[in-house]
Amino acid sequence: MKDPVMVIEEKVEIEMKDPVMAKEEEKVQTQIERERSLEEDNQSYFWIKSEGEQKISTENLVPGNQVYKEKLIIKKGIEYRLWDPFRSKLAASIMNKLENFPFKNKTKVLYLGASTGTTVSHISDIVGPSGLVFAVEHASRVARDFLDRVATHRSNIMPILQDARKPKEYFSVFGKVDVVYVDIAQPDQTQIAIDNCDMFLKKDGFFFLVIKTRSIDVTKAPKRIVEEEIEKLRDKFEILESIDLHPYDKDHAMVIAKYKN
Repeated sequence: MKDPVMVIEEKVEIEMKDPVMAKEEEKVQTQIERERSLEEDNQSYFWIKSEGEQKISTENLVPGNQVYKEKLIIKKGIEYRLWDPFRSKLAASIMNKLENFPFKNKTKVLYLGASTGTTVSHISDIVGPSGLVFAVEHASRVARDFLDRVATHRSNIMPILQDARKPKEYFSVFGKVDVVYVDIAQPDQTQIAIDNCDMFLKKDGFFFLVIKTRSIDVTKAPKRIVEEEIEKLRDKFEILESIDLHPYDKDHAMVIAKYKN
């Protein structure tokens, strides 16, 4: 049985606690509980009814924070961010029946071509506080936007201001990653992607390559370019899917593969 004197002393201590401090402690405790629930959550993305139709969303890692003016919806006390397939090629792939989705709680991702962080932010939601996204962006103006809007608010994003052609200079990346995601507009984008996979992708890790056909060759048919780029991957990768991103992105494809090396 508890000493009655102790009980009285505890009661007095509670009553005398600074209300501002108590509120701050409650806020910290709520965040800790939320992060714990995100760590235990195995669902990657959610379908939410909005404006009469089912739309993709992710649970917001930073409640109240918007990245690209996306709609925030609260259901049963949880805040979700609608994921616009016209702004994110990964969301477009999901809308076009993507079958392989390796992004989940605790996943470690190398993302080339972070841009202003639209897709990166949704991957950050998915991998949660115990996951990590190494986000590479070379263009300084775009990188500043990315840092201001996304990376400063999310502790699971490691921004790397570096040229994707120089993976040996990513001093922040440690260990092997589970997924390499590449969305860069360069004629030699496939080779750049392969070089990065050779350095950082674990065996049997997943590889997502956005093929921007018009960045590779404007004179060839987009379908032929996609086939040629896939051929370059066959030595080191098992090709799992190739998805046309129309109507969300014209002349773009998403190739999903598994690393064999």
